[in-house]
Amino acid sequence: MELSEQSYSALAAAFREAVSGYAGGDENSAVTDIHVQPNSDSGELLVFNDDEEELARAIIEEWVNYESDDFYDVVEPVLKKVLTALKDEGVFEHLSLLKPYSFVLVDDEKETVCELLLLDDDTLLLDGELLKGLDEELDAFLKDLLEK
Repeated sequence: MELSEQSYSALAAAFREAVSGYAGGDENSAVTDIHVQPNSDSGELLVFNDDEEELARAIIEEWVNYESDDFYDVVEPVLKKVLTALKDEGVFEHLSLLKPYSFVLVDDEKETVCELLLLDDDTLLLDGELLKGLDEELDAFLKDLLEK
């Protein structure tokens, strides 16, 4: 699914609005994750914290009445792209959120679909592409080790 520049801007603005309430440093640090709930019927994106307090809302035209069953699979890379760009811009620096915290994609029942972005000072996340084939390599290594 290709989004317009207007939709990308709306997503970025929603995430900026969501974290704006946490801007300002370490005083009264909050312990929360940021939950992202897209809706394929209305095209609405809701952003809320662990206490289900709404932090931001946006309408993404391309999502309105999306019919296919792969909606979360389609929106996940888009949301990751926007969040990564905002992270690279430094939008998530100096927030009063205790690290580590995550941006989490949730479904209509608020069940976690996947983690979109983990923010931590000293944690490196490895994605599936980097780990592809690791099990086979470890099995071969162990087999070789046991045979010697």
